[in-house]
Amino acid sequence: MNETLKIGEINILTIDRDTTPGLFLRALDESDILLPNQYVTDSMHIGDTIDVFVYTDSEDRPVASTVLPKAMVNQLAFVEVVDTTPIGAFVNWGLPKDLFVPRVMQKVPFKVGEKRIVRVILDEQTNRLVGTEKISQALVDAPRDFYPNTPVKFMIIAKTPMGYKAIVDDKYEGMIYANEMFEKIHSGQIKHGFVKLRREDGKLDLTLQKTGKSKSDDSSQKVLDMLIDNGGMLPYNYKSDADQIQKKFGLSKKNFKLALTKLSDAKKITIKENGIYGI
Repeated sequence: MNETLKIGEINILTIDRDTTPGLFLRALDESDILLPNQYVTDSMHIGDTIDVFVYTDSEDRPVASTVLPKAMVNQLAFVEVVDTTPIGAFVNWGLPKDLFVPRVMQKVPFKVGEKRIVRVILDEQTNRLVGTEKISQALVDAPRDFYPNTPVKFMIIAKTPMGYKAIVDDKYEGMIYANEMFEKIHSGQIKHGFVKLRREDGKLDLTLQKTGKSKSDDSSQKVLDMLIDNGGMLPYNYKSDADQIQKKFGLSKKNFKLALTKLSDAKKITIKENGIYGI
């Protein structure tokens, strides 16, 4: 249970009392906060502890929600701009109150309908959550225990001549190189992949597939899983077009052929002229 209320985070609080506007929740330091009626359910009772997200309402009062936003404090979100003003813009981050992004925290002025990547931060002067496009200043060097094939989750933030820049775990900078990409990706997309290398500058080279001997295993399992999901037959084989393979499986033709051979040798599939079949 939370000692104090923490804005921008999930708080574990006790249901203290029932009121007309909703339930009041209490932290260990006796500070309380409203959970509006729209989030109250019949399963909630006085004395229960529940998990809620805490932010501030339109009057800058702390308020609780059982609905989580697209990003909490110090996390990234791919959001749509819903309104602009001379001093900033508002973006939809999944809560009733839109997130404000001050003009000084925008790299280029926002326009309604655009999709932008922002980091949610706590403005220490106002104690309000706001968004910022200035992501790089919050990044730190990746720890040295990010060894090759360490599983990671990351957001694609920009396309460059070399490939795609990404942010790992909301705080480490990474890169996926263009010559190692076998599927279409775009800015704002969340991907699961692996560390290829932790560079001396503290940045990470990333890959969507494990490196080394385990790469073939991953490709084989991916093909087998898709085969099962499609009723045990897929209209692809060694002769299939490389672009079709990339689009369907996210694999190079070389890795696809290796996967088929491995599955065939293991007697898990049969390869025919019109496709592959599960055994």
